[in-house]
Amino acid sequence: MVSFTSWARRLAGGLTLLLVAASAQAAGLMTPTEGGVPPLELREQHVTVDVEDGYAITEVEQVFHNPHDRDLEAHYRFPVPEKGTVAEFTVWIDGKPVVGEVLPREKARQVYEQEKAAGREAGLTEKDQYKAFDVRVSPVRGGGDTRVRLVYMQPAGVDTGVGRYVYPLEEGGVDQRQLDFWTANERVEEHFTFTLNLRAGYPVAAVRVPDQPGAAVTQQGPRQWRVTLDNRPAAPGTGEPATGEGLEPGPERKAAVAGDGKPAFRLDRDIVVYWRHPEDLPGTVDLVAYKPPGSDRGTFMMSLTPGDDLPPVSGGRDWVFVLDVSGSMAGKLATLADGVGKALGRLHPEDRFRIVLFNDGVRELTDGFVAVTPAAVNDHVTRVAGLRSSGGTNLYDGLKSGLKTLDDDRPTGIVLVTDGVANVGVTAQKRFLELLDKRDVRLFTFIMGNSANRPLLTALTDASNGFALSVSNSDDIVGRLMQATGKLTHQAMNDVRLDIEGVKTADRTPARIGSVYRGERIVLMGHYWGDGPADVTLSARVGGQERQYRSRFTFPEEGGDNPELERLWAYATIQDLARERDNFGADADLEDAITDLALEYGLVTDYTSMVVLRDEVFEEYGIERRNADRRDLERLAKARREASAPASNRADQSQPMFQQPRASMGGGGGGSGGAAGPWSWLPFLVMAVAGLLRRRR
Repeated sequence: MVSFTSWARRLAGGLTLLLVAASAQAAGLMTPTEGGVPPLELREQHVTVDVEDGYAITEVEQVFHNPHDRDLEAHYRFPVPEKGTVAEFTVWIDGKPVVGEVLPREKARQVYEQEKAAGREAGLTEKDQYKAFDVRVSPVRGGGDTRVRLVYMQPAGVDTGVGRYVYPLEEGGVDQRQLDFWTANERVEEHFTFTLNLRAGYPVAAVRVPDQPGAAVTQQGPRQWRVTLDNRPAAPGTGEPATGEGLEPGPERKAAVAGDGKPAFRLDRDIVVYWRHPEDLPGTVDLVAYKPPGSDRGTFMMSLTPGDDLPPVSGGRDWVFVLDVSGSMAGKLATLADGVGKALGRLHPEDRFRIVLFNDGVRELTDGFVAVTPAAVNDHVTRVAGLRSSGGTNLYDGLKSGLKTLDDDRPTGIVLVTDGVANVGVTAQKRFLELLDKRDVRLFTFIMGNSANRPLLTALTDASNGFALSVSNSDDIVGRLMQATGKLTHQAMNDVRLDIEGVKTADRTPARIGSVYRGERIVLMGHYWGDGPADVTLSARVGGQERQYRSRFTFPEEGGDNPELERLWAYATIQDLARERDNFGADADLEDAITDLALEYGLVTDYTSMVVLRDEVFEEYGIERRNADRRDLERLAKARREASAPASNRADQSQPMFQQPRASMGGGGGGSGGAAGPWSWLPFLVMAVAGLLRRRR
């Protein structure tokens, strides 16, 4: 009899192509808003990323050329990065960079329209829900260039000893109107550069940039690396070391030219950078704090990387696959049919499965849980082979159908694969949460592309104590899903709580930690008053048993070179408030709280926008230059940090909270072994064929 492992490996093939074969659309483009006018020319794009102290700051500077003989208004659009928020939008006016200021959304629009009507230079940045930042600039002078800069901040994720940064360029193509927009232009005609500066608190063993063979990777120290992309050939004698395709540093070579032999660079694929820490690092608590001079209140970010002592799980489970077959999934169903055909013939008779398909409506191929028989296999292979993609995305009814007829005596997992947005039937997040309420089931979601409704999907997985995994077409799919494997084969920390005594803390975010899976890091932000030693206790339930981890360390009295923490805390708090709004409905108090935080800390949200005006016009409207002042402070702090080598922020060195090494891709720590049950192969649903797919492109 063929093993369950073999079955799962074969099923992987079909579902992997389903996930990663979506046609990419370019992002970060500027087009005239006037109908019938050809797109502006994108001459330059320069991206600088600084990753340090648990967060990343991305600066995107672009130069657009208006080849027409008249002034135009231009529309610029950029995908919202995962957990990212705009901190700066700058437009060059008369050769001088002018930093935008945040206003309530409607007021910002009013000011922009007034200035546009007057023919004076102005810019406006708004957030289109979770999808994109929308920017308008007026006027773009006829025959002239326009330079803009967008700066955003986000946490820098580390999972199972591997850090990951994504520069989003692809748009998912799930909305035809937006699809038409994104195809307007996708080339940087003259000069494209991408530079990522990595300054880590712990040694970095290797850096990888998959799907970008022209990337140069340079190690500048045990904790410091640089990644560069440049579409222009290097000057003679200035070769750049190491292709980004390999994990380890390689021989020096010049930066690559675009594949078509021209200097243009195509903006149709995400840029993904990985960094890997050594496998023997301990579990740690890291603390970064910032307290302005003369202030009693400071802001802190505490990162806990648990030791790997989570025991493995064993035993079979029921699998329910809920698969998106809407129109955006076109071109991937033939591979799905082939993979399912091979998989069904390999199922172990002790396991059961269901397959649920959804687009505008819902169809269950399996008619309940199915036992493996030759007749059942032949029937379902035939049905899958006849599938056609079409219609919208009725995600609610798809999940509702997947949750039917569950067996309370058998552990069940729901595997949701989608690249879209719920746009048919029930779309309210509250209704989705009610659907999962009181269900003893974990939801594992594979989110494809930059335009999927990530807030909804992550809320669902959080409510079920599952997890959501974002996957880019440019990811190292095998490595990315290996991380998910460890989470599914090991127990999780549930009902996680973090207590701090001895130092007053408040305004902590996230408000609820929930479950923590193997390899995940706990990041807590908040305010503190005073200074001195604090007793920190992490409590959780693992396998039904209570566990506690303790340490004692000091909160600093003052100083710190990380003023960005204030914005990161503010945006994390805004996300908590937005989740409350989405879960329980709109509320005026919640809206006011989000708006107030965004105005104070200069953040673009659903209720606030960033407007750029001439300096003297800011004065005419009585708009304070608070964001400009904050950006000056942040830039000075960045310069001070760069003047010294990166240092560890470990706080529990003298009294370690964890006794075992942290989890790593190579195993790491106690409890990493154990039986490989059926769940160990679940990630291969989206993994195994990814390499083949890349080779076929």
